[in-house]
Amino acid sequence: MIVRTRFPYATTHEDVRIPLPDGVELYARIWRPVTDEPVPALLEYLPYRLTDWTAPRDGQRHPWYAGHGYASVRVDVRGHGCSGGAPGDECDARELADGTAVVEWLAARPWCTGSVGMFGIAWGGCNALQIAALAPELKAVVTVCSTDDRYDNAGHYMGGSVLAVDMHARAAAMLAFAARPPDPLFAGDGWREQWLARLESVEPLVHTWLSHQTRDDYWRRGSVSEDYGAIGAAVLAVGGWHDPYRDTVLRLVSHLPPDRVRGLIGPWSHQYPDRGLAPGPAIGFLQETLRWWDHWLKGVDNGVMAEPLLRSWICESHRPAPVYERMEGRWVGDRAWPPPSVVPLSYELQGAPVPVASPQHTGLDAGRFLPSGNEADLPPDQREEDAKSACFEFPVAAGGEAVEILGRPSVTLRLRMDVPYGQVVARLCDVAPDGASTLVTRGALNLSARLGRDRAARWPVGAYEDVTFELNAIGHSFPPGHRIRLALSSAYWPWIWPRAGSGAGWTLEPAGSALTLPVRTATAGAEIAFGPPEQSAPPGVVLPATLDEPRPERLVVRDVARGTWRLEVDPRYGGTRVYPDGLECGEDVAEVYEIQEADPLSARTGSRWRIRLHRPDLSWDTRVETRSEITCDEGGFLTSNELVCREGEEVVFHRTWERRIPRAAG
Repeated sequence: MIVRTRFPYATTHEDVRIPLPDGVELYARIWRPVTDEPVPALLEYLPYRLTDWTAPRDGQRHPWYAGHGYASVRVDVRGHGCSGGAPGDECDARELADGTAVVEWLAARPWCTGSVGMFGIAWGGCNALQIAALAPELKAVVTVCSTDDRYDNAGHYMGGSVLAVDMHARAAAMLAFAARPPDPLFAGDGWREQWLARLESVEPLVHTWLSHQTRDDYWRRGSVSEDYGAIGAAVLAVGGWHDPYRDTVLRLVSHLPPDRVRGLIGPWSHQYPDRGLAPGPAIGFLQETLRWWDHWLKGVDNGVMAEPLLRSWICESHRPAPVYERMEGRWVGDRAWPPPSVVPLSYELQGAPVPVASPQHTGLDAGRFLPSGNEADLPPDQREEDAKSACFEFPVAAGGEAVEILGRPSVTLRLRMDVPYGQVVARLCDVAPDGASTLVTRGALNLSARLGRDRAARWPVGAYEDVTFELNAIGHSFPPGHRIRLALSSAYWPWIWPRAGSGAGWTLEPAGSALTLPVRTATAGAEIAFGPPEQSAPPGVVLPATLDEPRPERLVVRDVARGTWRLEVDPRYGGTRVYPDGLECGEDVAEVYEIQEADPLSARTGSRWRIRLHRPDLSWDTRVETRSEITCDEGGFLTSNELVCREGEEVVFHRTWERRIPRAAG
């Protein structure tokens, strides 16, 4: 239930253009309280088009902050929406310099006290952290579902392997976003010239991302983990157990000074925690952030820094399902990280050596990499995946106590390979007495990255080596009578991109191999509670019914004769929408991931975007279509992208890109 209360301040808003030192202007929308007194400013800085795509979400929070005494500002990144200039790479140096200039511009406004905070989710949370290391005027940050490490925790690579599912989908989405035209209602008569100039500079980001297959200077430049000490702002780091970037929260509370950081991890997916999207429960997140802003930007002594360093949700055991409206569990608080209440407990693997050569379609039940509250986001029952893996089980004694974990599990594995390259994926599952297997967390390691993500080292063929890697953090309780299952596979498509020869797998020697869990002992502490979600009323966007046949969110198709498995995904990004200002927006997106069960080199990803932006009152009708594909042979990746843009029936831009990128690692 969303509560919408009367605000302490009446509010007003205006759209403005913020000048940058090089003459480019960024498009911004500013909500302000009606008051003669200067107020602090809050900034959210994204490429996702404030005039349409994020308008409903923006409307839930920016007016709310304004109603509570802040100037709340939403700015489109250079080259996106109605902002000037050309689009660039995500969180690149140009974007960060622009963001720093925006912070300085806000601090200098006569209606601003000079104190500026910055918040954002994903891209916006990432650039907030990086700008916090550049702009002394930035006093506080709220970063949600973001990353401190752009290489291994940002949707590009995982454990040193190319993250096929999100590397492809993210790059394809950004091509479609960068190609959208400025809206003439806001950009004015020069929108067409601005659009055509933008299109001439568009480049698929996958070219850059795939060209840096180890953690080199390109990735280090964009990662605050290189120097946490450079972050001068106070940081509230927020994540969800069903978001792939939640490890960032634990690293930030571990590395930043405890008098300037707090962490919060709930049961949520990749969403702001007040939005009520599955899985819940949602919390009064805006009220929680208001306490943060009041303390750091207004000097209010409200006890926010007396909260535990980390507040986290311990999930109760649950049946496997692709969606949960509410995740049962409880809040716990820890004053340090890692806390004394969490101790490592190792489970030694037992048995004879096990050869593991998982079918290449192992991983089709992995669920969506970036869950966002849809009905088919989360992993279903893992028994099919477990059957393609080497499994080791550890019972939780019936009649005893639950095994509660909080943090990052790890595995140490003694492996032998008869080929120079391979991958290992570890899944931790909660197995009920009837055999149902619920995925708790997982991790992966490209075995060529075992000596460090910054290098690629061939495996000594025929030799045994010990490798150790962590799984993603989790808070979970294994109840008495259940079994803790460690499932190990040599493939995980479409998350992990396979490599030539990796189909041969590896042999595991259980002697010397172990699973280590961060076991949390029960401790008494103050009760942790949050109020119900509050928001301002978003704009009344209408979702009209269409004649299109609905597609399944996730459909697996097996071609028995060819031995091919195909995953078809409708990511449910936007659909058809009509905005209060008359804009009609239509989006149709389809993704496909295909592989033959015995051939690593058969892997293929593909996506198609079709976008229509239409203003009948202005006789404005534009369309953007993209097609993206990645395949791989023994020597490298082959990428193909096509972009077609139309005004009415006229094709105003058409370009294709074909690129071969050598495979040096990944």
